[in-house]
Amino acid sequence: MTAKAGQAFDINGAVSDIESLLAVELPTDGDPVSEGDPATGEWTGTRGAGFQIIPLWESDDLVGVYGAEWTEAEEAATANLTLVTGELDRRWGPHRRVHMHVPMFRKQAGTPMPVLFQSLSDMDCYGDLAVWGPTPADGRWVAVSINQCDGDAPMIMVAVASRFAITELPE
Repeated sequence: MTAKAGQAFDINGAVSDIESLLAVELPTDGDPVSEGDPATGEWTGTRGAGFQIIPLWESDDLVGVYGAEWTEAEEAATANLTLVTGELDRRWGPHRRVHMHVPMFRKQAGTPMPVLFQSLSDMDCYGDLAVWGPTPADGRWVAVSINQCDGDAPMIMVAVASRFAITELPE
């Protein structure tokens, strides 16, 4: 699914990827474009007007994983996210939670939504976002979440950098 498939979780690598994300130039206009690794085609990110989304980590495939083993995989993914949010909380202060149920319902209903939320939805990234912003260094907003598009798919941690505020969508 992503270019991070098969890589072990590394907190330092995840934070470094977020730091790199804060340093890239964000597009000022244009429709969102998903990019893939030239060799494998695996997803490496999505860029749109004022934002970029990247994968930070991908779990092993969960096909045939059930019961206690699935629960352990989910707990490990959540623990990885907790490590990242803990480090970013230390740097930027406590995060806010932005729930993704409204974008999920809007997508199901075919109702328009802001392009960042549409792009997250298009990638099946419906995990609630841990959000910081604006960050002290450059005023960008940062979000991370853990996601799974269905019960057999790997869990994917993503990061977002945005020039615009990342706030809860009204119901």
